Parts: sequence; structure tokens; C-alpha cells
Amino acid sequence: MKKLGLIGGISWVSTADYYRFINEGINEKLGGVNFAECMIYSFNYNDIKNNNDNNDWESTFNMLSKASQSLKNSGAEAIILCANTMHVIADRIQESIGLPLIHIATETAKEIQKTNIKRVGLLGTKFTMELDFFKDKLSALDIETIIPETDDREFIHETIFNELGKGLILESTKKRYLSIIEKLIDNGAEGIILGCTEIPLLVKQDEVKVPVFDTALIHSNAAVAFALS
Repeated sequence: MKKLGLIGGISWVSTADYYRFINEGINEKLGGVNFAECMIYSFNYNDIKNNNDNNDWESTFNMLSKASQSLKNSGAEAIILCANTMHVIADRIQESIGLPLIHIATETAKEIQKTNIKRVGLLGTKFTMELDFFKDKLSALDIETIIPETDDREFIHETIFNELGKGLILESTKKRYLSIIEKLIDNGAEGIILGCTEIPLLVKQDEVKVPVFDTALIHSNAAVAFALS
């Protein structure tokens, strides 16, 4: 089994899900008491958020590169960034570290392609929704992306950091998210990407009338496949 290096704490809430999903996935494949060989480098979320607020991706790149190197030195054979937004710099990290980096958007795009869906709504931080690093991976497989309107994007971004990243689940927030999703569906979305690893804590498939793509689960499944390859 190959050793996985997870970079988490962004946030710890979803990192816990990654750890659970990966271990459950390994056990499902191998049975018995087989579980993942992995290491987790967990950041103080506030340090990352400060960089984001200042649009300081270079500092974040330096932090994640050092973490990746530490995991590599400890025997990791692939890097998993346990957050969608951090994939802004994922390609640079892979080049700098010389290890496979399992890209969350690439894996999500491949999963969507299996369904023949051609137009998806994307939820996430404002970086994930507004920048091209995620949408480009979808576009490469001829999948069109639509995003919420400005006010809705601001609401999603704020609640990710101030609620979901702290493990706070509010019914009023859930209702607003579901309303935003309905608007995306009305605008032609055939599926919805939960493009922040905390959003699946709030939105479930049975609450949405089109397919929902849980990026944390998709990413974890890809990590399991790599570990067992």
C-alpha cells in the first residue's frame, strides 16, 4: 500500500472527513482490519485565511510547499490537499515537490464526465467560484460551469469561513444554500458541485433534485485508488 500525505486544517472539520473517508475506503476494498497508511500535516486555519484575505498566494505556496516536503521526507508517495481553494497553487506544488498531487478538480471533472452532464453549478469560496483553476479542469472535459450571482457568492464565502469551517450548521444557512442551488438549476445546471469540502456538511443529495458532486468524497476515493494502485 502506498503512503498518502494529507495537508489539512483548512479546515480541520473537513480534514476529519477525509481521514474517515480514506480509511473507510481502504477497509471496504481490503477488509479485515486494513486501513490507510497516511500522514496529516494540519495547519492553523487562521494563518491560511489571513493569506487569502490579503490575496497572498505566494505565502500560502511557501507554507504548503514546506508541508509537502515534510510529508515527502516522511515517506509520503502522493500529496492530497484537503481543500478546494488550495488547488489554486496545486500545479505549482506538484512541480516543486516532485510527487504526484491528486487534484480535486481533475477528479471531480472525471466523475462528472461519467454521468454525461455538460453544465454544472459550482459552489465554493469566492476564489473557487471566480478564479479559473477549478473551471479549467472542467472545461478540459467539455463541461460548462455556472456560478451564483454576486450577493450569493459573498454569502457562501462568508458562511464557509464563519460557520462551516467551525463546524456550525445553521438551518437558515441551509435554506439560503438550497435557494441558491435552485437558481443555478433554473439557469440550466444539470448537476451541482459542492466545491468546498465543508459544504457537504450542510447540503445533502436528497435535498437537491439534480446530481450533487461531493468533492471531498470524490477526492478521498481518488486517494484510496492511488494508495491501492
